[in-house]
Amino acid sequence: MNLSDFRFPAPVSRLGRLLPAPVASSPLLLMLEVARRRQWLTAPETLYGKTFLMHIEDLGLDLSFVCHQGIFKPQYQAKAQMPDVRLAASAMDFFKLASGMEDADTLFFRRRLKMEGDTELGVAVKYWIDATERPAWLRHMAEKLGTT
Repeated sequence: MNLSDFRFPAPVSRLGRLLPAPVASSPLLLMLEVARRRQWLTAPETLYGKTFLMHIEDLGLDLSFVCHQGIFKPQYQAKAQMPDVRLAASAMDFFKLASGMEDADTLFFRRRLKMEGDTELGVAVKYWIDATERPAWLRHMAEKLGTT
C-alpha cells in the first residue's frame, strides 16, 4: 500500500482546529526533545530565539514553538503575531520531510510545502533539515508506509 499522497479527510481538519495550542503542540515538542536528547537533532545557533509555526493542513493543526538555546519550547502567541517562519504542508509531506524521503526543495517546487516569513531563516531551516542525519528506524518506517 502506497500512502505517499495520503491526506486525512476534511472532518479531521475541523476537529484539529478545535484543539487548544498547548495540546496540539505537545506531541511535536516531545518528539523534538527526544531527538535533541538522543543527539539526532541539534539546532544551529541561527535558530536561537526564533519562532516557528507548522500548519498541518489536513489535520487542521497549528503547532507553534520557539528555539531557546537549542531547546524547542511551546510558543503561544496571539493569532495576529506572525512567527519568524511559517511552514504549511500535509501530515504525510511533513513526515516525508522528517524521514528524509523528500527534501524541502522538492516539496516546495511541487507546491506541497509552503513557507512564509523570514526567507533567510527559512533557507537556514531547509539546509539544517536536509543535512540532519536521520535514525535508521525512521527511514525504515517510511519505507514500510510506502512513502518512498
